[in-house]
Amino acid sequence: MTITMPGLTVVDHEFTVPLDHADPGGRTIQVFAREIRDPATAGQDLPWMLFLQGGPGGKSPRLTGPAHWAHVLKTHRVLLLDQRGTGRSTPVTAGAPQGTDAEISGYLVHFRADSIVDDCELIRRSLGVDQWETWGQSFGGFVTYTYLSKAPEALRACYVTGGTPGLEATADDVYGRTYPRVQDKVRRYYRRYPGDAAQVRRITEHLAATKVMLPDGDRLTVDRFRSLGQLLGMGDGMETLHWLVEEAFSGGELTDDFRYAVMTRTGFVDRPLYAVLHEACYAQGAATGWSAQRLRPAEFDAPDMLTGEMIYPWMFDEIRALRPFKGAAELLAAKADWPPLYDPARLAANEVPVAAVAYHDDMYVDLGLTLETAGRVGGVRLWVTNEFEHDGYRVAPDQVIPKLMRLVLEPL
Repeated sequence: MTITMPGLTVVDHEFTVPLDHADPGGRTIQVFAREIRDPATAGQDLPWMLFLQGGPGGKSPRLTGPAHWAHVLKTHRVLLLDQRGTGRSTPVTAGAPQGTDAEISGYLVHFRADSIVDDCELIRRSLGVDQWETWGQSFGGFVTYTYLSKAPEALRACYVTGGTPGLEATADDVYGRTYPRVQDKVRRYYRRYPGDAAQVRRITEHLAATKVMLPDGDRLTVDRFRSLGQLLGMGDGMETLHWLVEEAFSGGELTDDFRYAVMTRTGFVDRPLYAVLHEACYAQGAATGWSAQRLRPAEFDAPDMLTGEMIYPWMFDEIRALRPFKGAAELLAAKADWPPLYDPARLAANEVPVAAVAYHDDMYVDLGLTLETAGRVGGVRLWVTNEFEHDGYRVAPDQVIPKLMRLVLEPL
């Protein structure tokens, strides 16, 4: 189906792919992708750029216009992929899949970066594309390095925005580095909005003393409220949290606006995969064992402390959309035979040009691991900046991707 919207021509594509690419004759799922291009280039045989969304468990952006693709669309057609399990790609929701905990976990092991790359290869061949370029945002950058490990011959060039992983980093390595950065972001937040520390303490004390229910029937606990700290890694995150916290109370009770906003931002309704597979993104040959819970410092029990991009066991008890996955999540946390996601030797010999931006103060992706990987992977041009947060590509579309597209052309 082809539609036209302001500044865009849009073509929908659907593909049938194996659930397990090692068993091509077995169970299948659907994968959806949306092709976008500038109407001014209609009829031109432009090169393809595949956009790999952040996550895990995030669907591709739904557009109202060219937005941050405007620069790329001058020279490319872009394919926005709903990674398997998201959006219109046989979505994983609280009602699907069904079965025993073992059956659900056995299904979900096929939703990591390696399976996404295999989907991309099937799609590329189906579209008749010899090579394409990729743009990986956040987790999409992780997928990019898996792609470079598995099928570099399919790639003409790669762009990575805030998503260069540690090649052998475990979940413990990642969360051991993440907690101090979250603490730093919380301190910065309170320096910008000094009155919010007292307001956050007031909210946590109220939640500890009073049973507060969210509109969907879940109880709003202290831990669930604290998880709003995940906002602090985005460019407008401090402001978003400030306005939410500032107007939390009316007449001594938490307002309906506040409760609805917290429910929406912490409910995982549209992305349970994010919670279920988050630590599995870092699992290679060892169990994660609820790494974020095990490594949580005592300082995070302070009444004004917030947490970040961490997934905890309590979420699968307290959050409606995650409860059906509780048993499967336990099995996945205990799984010790995860296959590798990256091939260090192949990456060292990589000749595909890669231009990556690393955000110096990124709360989610560790700069130290990024620098280490950039030094080990052939073909990488790394730009480190403190001008933007993790969503720099979105807030500065006229700066970030144009610079990367220039950078990839420069000799090493």
